[in-house]
Amino acid sequence: MGSPSARRERKGGVCPPLLLLALACLLAATAAVASAQPREAGAGGVYRRPLGQDPATLDPARISDIYSRSVSQQLFDGLVQFDQTLTISPALARFWKASRDGLTWTFTLRKGVKFHHGREVTAEDVVYSFTRILDPRTRSGAADAFTVIKGAQEFRDGKVKQVAGLSAIDRHTVQVVLSEATIPFVSILAVGHAKIVPREIVEQQGEAFGTQPIGTGPFRFVRWERGKEIVLAANPDYFDGPPRLSRVVYRIFPGTQLDAMYEEFQRGSLEDTPIPTRDYRRIVADKSHVYVKRPMISVRFYGFNTRVKPFDDRRVRQALIHAIDREALIAEAFLGRYAPARGILPPGMLSFNPRLKGYAYDPKAARELLSQAGYPGGRGLPPIVFWSSAKHEGILREHERIRKYLAAVGVEAQFQYLPDWPAFSKMLAEGKLPIFLYAWFADVPDPDNFLFKLFHSRSPRNFTRYTSPAVDELLLQARRETDLSRRTELYRQVEQMVMNDAPVIPVWHYTYERLFQPYVKSVEVNGLGDPYIPLRKIWLEGRR
Repeated sequence: MGSPSARRERKGGVCPPLLLLALACLLAATAAVASAQPREAGAGGVYRRPLGQDPATLDPARISDIYSRSVSQQLFDGLVQFDQTLTISPALARFWKASRDGLTWTFTLRKGVKFHHGREVTAEDVVYSFTRILDPRTRSGAADAFTVIKGAQEFRDGKVKQVAGLSAIDRHTVQVVLSEATIPFVSILAVGHAKIVPREIVEQQGEAFGTQPIGTGPFRFVRWERGKEIVLAANPDYFDGPPRLSRVVYRIFPGTQLDAMYEEFQRGSLEDTPIPTRDYRRIVADKSHVYVKRPMISVRFYGFNTRVKPFDDRRVRQALIHAIDREALIAEAFLGRYAPARGILPPGMLSFNPRLKGYAYDPKAARELLSQAGYPGGRGLPPIVFWSSAKHEGILREHERIRKYLAAVGVEAQFQYLPDWPAFSKMLAEGKLPIFLYAWFADVPDPDNFLFKLFHSRSPRNFTRYTSPAVDELLLQARRETDLSRRTELYRQVEQMVMNDAPVIPVWHYTYERLFQPYVKSVEVNGLGDPYIPLRKIWLEGRR
């Protein structure tokens, strides 16, 4: 891959999948259900998709969940994007180039691209959109990645009113100057937050922009009926050609009701569905539908709020991990559908460590740790309350097994369910959940997107409130490191240190599995999963 200085004058069209390496083979496969193309744009009909929760917002800068991302990806564009092989490719930028030292990036915009309300996109919109991500008032989860821009920290600290490193050279040319060359900057611009928005609409609507979004994407927003559906319509003026579909309807199933989704799919009321665990083997063997299975860059875990008792004691956290047979949990509650997680980084990712020292199922060690923490046999330990936003058959089976595992070491487990995702997210952000079920799906196929986002003390996604100055410093070193082998080793050190401190119970790495109706054509799935499926390419054979 080389250092940034080796990528002088890198032009758009193709940019290597930055920091991908071992993932290339694992995730390059594309799920494609292809056939002859329909004769005209918009002839592909109405596509109905299930959504496991109500999104918290559709404002791309503020998105923090996969439900919001799934919808916003269809409404907005960034300067660049990931294609189905996780290669960086052009979007609103026709091409780009970097200086020899990797500090100055120049992007040339496509001319004539319009927002859904009719105004042309300009370089000033790009400067505004990136500045807005950095604005502390926006509370964007991508802000930390954009602080490499010259003057970004001064702007965030309120010392200046503009970001020195962001400038519109002319109507269709944007220049970004960095304070340091960390990972190639263009990769940051492919994340879901880095979409371009119209300044006058955002400023006019304020918080309401998240419920009435206007972008440049292949679909435009029509309406959102909370708890029921979100409707998008084809953008006939899309710069890369109008979508084949006329509409996309997201049907919302609060609490991720997998069985209900599958039943609707069987009735012909949905074009795709995730697969419930009940009757799983029979369902995937059924040849009447198209079954797609791919690896995903993800991790699912239970997080501890490390600032509340008894989880401020590392020994208690370690004891609970040892007490749960996670491999048996996956096998018994989910039929072995997912890859067990010993740590945070998924197999195939840069810095994945097959020799990571994790936590084996060891009830004896769990009892000893509880005793050391002052809770011999669990005595004196209050009931442990787990919170989940999902409530379906598989989750209930999982929780019943966790209850039994913990009871075996003297710990009483209780479970609370809050299917209202925005409400769950709010409680999570406010630190009100002692233990919570959470899944992280990568925005960028890089270890920084897992370890920095989830465990740096200043990250807004650090819901465990985990704090380690040593981990913080290593994460910053890794961002600046240009030697690939050294960078790999730094992230491995971080992951081991985090696991030693046990702020989370890693459970599994997801596998993407979905059913599609046989008439659904031209589906592409990459390793970033469902939100990144380009719905504009899909059409429905013989359906309207």
